[in-house]
Amino acid sequence: MISDVTVSPATWDDGDAVGEIHAESWKAAYAGFFAPEFFAEAVRQRRHKWHDVLAESKGTIMLAALNGRPLAFSYFGPSAERPEATEIFGFYGHPDGWGSGVASVLMTASLRRMREDGVRRVHLWTLRDTLQSRRFYAKSGFTESGVVRDHDYGDGNPIEQIEYELTLP
Repeated sequence: MISDVTVSPATWDDGDAVGEIHAESWKAAYAGFFAPEFFAEAVRQRRHKWHDVLAESKGTIMLAALNGRPLAFSYFGPSAERPEATEIFGFYGHPDGWGSGVASVLMTASLRRMREDGVRRVHLWTLRDTLQSRRFYAKSGFTESGVVRDHDYGDGNPIEQIEYELTLP
């Protein structure tokens, strides 16, 4: 099935697809972390912000489609915290694609793009209590850096994040 996955840089026209993936991923993975009112607004914002993000061109957004349907995206660029590294700001898969292999193909393509751009070090943050994402990053070659931080998504209730890192060959 994963032979039918295509990966390409996202364009402004992909904003709705990226927003759908982000919103649906959040609904499936993060509902238990936030109060319902805050969560509903957070999902709405994630669904509608991507045309603006794509227009800003401040990072690279790669979009993966399975059998022509966009199901995962990665968003990465220069790290503000580690000047020598690239940070993956977001890596999300639509629940309809979970287990299909589309995320693995996207991660491989994203890391290849980073290597082609001369990147040697990559890092990212994920919620401590999202075991599925943590397993995925470990399977993709990332290791925990040992750094933990509290991150406030805007509701005044910080959630613990774990940093993962990878040195590219």
